[in-house]
Amino acid sequence: MNEIANVRLAPRSAQWLVLGLPAALLGGAYLSEYGFGLFPCEMCWWQRWPHFAALGLALGSFVVPPRSAWIALAAVAIIISGAIGGFHAGVEYGWWEGITGCSTALDPSADPLEAVMNAPLVRCDVAPWSFLGVSLAGWNFLISTIGGCVILALLGRKG
Repeated sequence: MNEIANVRLAPRSAQWLVLGLPAALLGGAYLSEYGFGLFPCEMCWWQRWPHFAALGLALGSFVVPPRSAWIALAAVAIIISGAIGGFHAGVEYGWWEGITGCSTALDPSADPLEAVMNAPLVRCDVAPWSFLGVSLAGWNFLISTIGGCVILALLGRKG
């Protein structure tokens, strides 16, 4: 009997996790931005968009059947955000080139006012903060990819 209850609870857990995970990650991103002044670069924004989509899809799972399809799509969106975070972390760690328009430094020989006006606000190839040697993009990669896979695994347990 307990096994049957666990199987029924798995999709409900996936549903709440698919809502809570992107909400928590976006909350952390906005807290770091507005609370600690860590403004996002272009690739940081790229990581946020799939989380916004996942939130919408997660909310849809509470309203529109079939619930499992909405949850699965939201989990895929979370994993996509993680993949973008992995690419961004690789750029920050210097493993590969990033988007040049996002990662360029100021040209010291240019006119200073023109250089400031034409410079990107935040560089994508420099991690502004890290914990245990892992940048915010790296943490998004780890949390989103693992979390999305856990959600899909929970969803797969339903029957």
